[in-house]
Amino acid sequence: MEEKFKNLPLRNGVGIVVLNKENKVFVAKRIDNPKNFWQMPQGGIDKGEDFLNAAYRELYEETSIRNVRLIKELDGTITYELPNHLLGIIWKGKYRGQKQKWFLMRFEGEDEEINIKTKNPEFLDWKWIEIDKITDVVVDFKLHVYKELKEKVQKLIN
Repeated sequence: MEEKFKNLPLRNGVGIVVLNKENKVFVAKRIDNPKNFWQMPQGGIDKGEDFLNAAYRELYEETSIRNVRLIKELDGTITYELPNHLLGIIWKGKYRGQKQKWFLMRFEGEDEEINIKTKNPEFLDWKWIEIDKITDVVVDFKLHVYKELKEKVQKLIN
């Protein structure tokens, strides 16, 4: 990491693991990285917003999903650092990475509710996958995040 980026703060964020009735996980492919990398809904926290409300807002803004039930706020936070080629670019160059609080939620609606063609779309495509496949589809710099999430979620649903 270049010296000029080392003192940048981490961005506070949330992430949502959305399970369907078959315990498959919602993942989506980002518009700004159309390679075969997928992620779960996640985003930043607005000023004055708590983690859970940010999670519900981000989920709706990215996927149009409202019909969920909170299963559990996952323990702790998970941090990742941006790779060098994204430093100074992502989040207007204000942060070096993100510190996230994750939530496990159950999708109780029908797939027709899911709409990624939102006001400010972030995704090209979406699908449900088995939780054990999550680490096969994620971008490299978030791999440790998804490994930890996979372990935590598997303990809760098995």
